[in-house]
Amino acid sequence: MCGISGFVSSVGLPPDATARAIAMRDTLYHRGPDDAGVWSDSHAILAHRRLSIVDVSRGHQPLSNEDGSVWVTYNGEIYNHDDIRGELAGQGHLFRTACDTETIVHAYETWGEDAVHHFRGMFAFGLWDVRRRRLLLVRDRLGIKPLYWAQAHGCLLFASEIKAILASGLVTAEARHDLVPELLATRTLAGEDTLFAGIHKLLPGHLLTWENGRVSVRRYWDLPVADDRAAHRDVRDADVVDEFRARLEESVRLRLMADVPLGMFLSGGIDSSAVAALMSRMIDRPLQTFSVAFADQAFNELEYSREVAQAIGADAHEVIIDERDFFDALPRLLWHEDEPIAHPSSVPLHAVSNLARRHATVVLTGEGSDELLAGYGRYPRIVWNWWAGTAWERMLPAGIRRFVADQIVPRAGGRIGRYARRSFLAMPRTPASMLFDNFAAVRLHDQQRLLAPRLRTLANPEQAYGRSIAEFHRPLDGSTFLDRVLYADTKTYLVELLMKQDQMSMAASIESRVPFLDHKLVEFAARLPDRWKLSGWTTKRVLREAMRTVLPTRILERPKMGFPVPFGSWLRGAALPVVREVLLDRRTRERGILAPQAIEALLGEHAGGRIDAADQIWSLLNLELWFRTFVDRQGIQQLPSLGPRVPLSTAFAAPRPVAGAEAAARRSLA
Repeated sequence: MCGISGFVSSVGLPPDATARAIAMRDTLYHRGPDDAGVWSDSHAILAHRRLSIVDVSRGHQPLSNEDGSVWVTYNGEIYNHDDIRGELAGQGHLFRTACDTETIVHAYETWGEDAVHHFRGMFAFGLWDVRRRRLLLVRDRLGIKPLYWAQAHGCLLFASEIKAILASGLVTAEARHDLVPELLATRTLAGEDTLFAGIHKLLPGHLLTWENGRVSVRRYWDLPVADDRAAHRDVRDADVVDEFRARLEESVRLRLMADVPLGMFLSGGIDSSAVAALMSRMIDRPLQTFSVAFADQAFNELEYSREVAQAIGADAHEVIIDERDFFDALPRLLWHEDEPIAHPSSVPLHAVSNLARRHATVVLTGEGSDELLAGYGRYPRIVWNWWAGTAWERMLPAGIRRFVADQIVPRAGGRIGRYARRSFLAMPRTPASMLFDNFAAVRLHDQQRLLAPRLRTLANPEQAYGRSIAEFHRPLDGSTFLDRVLYADTKTYLVELLMKQDQMSMAASIESRVPFLDHKLVEFAARLPDRWKLSGWTTKRVLREAMRTVLPTRILERPKMGFPVPFGSWLRGAALPVVREVLLDRRTRERGILAPQAIEALLGEHAGGRIDAADQIWSLLNLELWFRTFVDRQGIQQLPSLGPRVPLSTAFAAPRPVAGAEAAARRSLA
């Protein structure tokens, strides 16, 4: 895992190009503390920071082909590089290293842009064709590895992280205020835009070419929704389960490729437990697992990860953090994530990454299964709501439906009222309402109150959800409603989760790998009928069936918990003054993004227990901290203290680990 950066110019590089490229490169030190390199000619400069994983002693980058006519700076892993290497060597290509990096330059020589179709793995790279003066930027199919780009002063710049592009001094941090409603609603931005004006993300499954100052971006892979689904209709259930398990096993086995220690992030949910169980059978020593929890027992799920670790004979390592650790780390992690942090779980993810770094350089994770196999609890609710809404529309005329929505539902109290207000009884049967606004971090009607007047006109369905809705409608032919929901989430929500995974692990200088997102496994799962993903209220059916002889029943039948963070309860205690100081001080008021009186009322209502506004407050807090860090150029912020500080070196590291159940017993007594 590495950090890549560089820039190109059709009129020639500026005299200080090397200094600028080194500044970009070394901003990414955390992504590659083991080695650094830079290479240039008259029109291109490539830079690289390396975290050594494969062929540790000889993998220096940027790296070229035999005659120096093709150069690459690369981040990721190509798991089938040995197979490709054999084919290329048979055609006369000479290899100087055992690194997968060298496979890229020789594959490009042979197949050009089509080389990407031969790669199986996670990757982002910049390749310079010296003879053609042509830059090729490529990002892997699912977006596991990040890649950003911008144009300024006659140059095209690229990097693994936005902050590296800013470090060039050629691009200034300016905010896209018009995208604030979408960010607050969906937690992320669909499409190629970022919250930084003029800085774009290369989308998953896309490649960019730059030649003679002209940029061209095209999609080279897409999720094969409903493609060849008929082939599965007459297949025995047992055969579907066996094939899914075989493909998952193959994916896990491929991701054991490394010349450094490996481990596993283990939450105790079915996804990470499945990968851990399979992984433990493929290595010749106890698996090292890493888990994180909060000191608040209501948000501590270590009993599940301990049960799995004991069942597979793993050496379990744990770290427990509290609210002081959380708020101490938050400003620094926002800098690492480049844009406002979408999910509070990013903070404990970084804590467990720091723990893992003491024992391993590579970890496997369970990310991606939910979007692949309809794993979130909201999926059954979405599907039920949609089809119940269809029947509701057919049964009753519009006037009666409006009367129920406007007059009856608002008067309903208690739990029934809360459900009714989030159901087909109260909202139109549209993707904007049922899929997106219904599960938004800050719903549009709340944005009308919380945003300053100049932004309220932008808080509308088209502005906030237009691009997500476009993804929902893309796979029409032969696709089901669930197909479209999962496709949209894969193209939007999953991309953000993968950035969280990448940036929080790389901030600790470790590489994370995601077996569920092997593109061959993804293609197989995408073609499965809905019943293998969502069967009534049972999610991820094919995975549960495939793991029935591998995992404890309690893990297989455990409801999905996500990773709950007690942020809402902290806001009713010591954290409230900290958040108030950020959201209601002079800088925030003068920025003109938020409505101060509405924010004050929101904090008071949440603190008093009248509403649960944790998601809203989290999103607004991160937005303001982002402005201060990047747009105001104030750097990493310092939040007011919650009380006696616990140093990050201890708060984000476990005590010396003890293996297995003994370790669990000791920690439970601590």
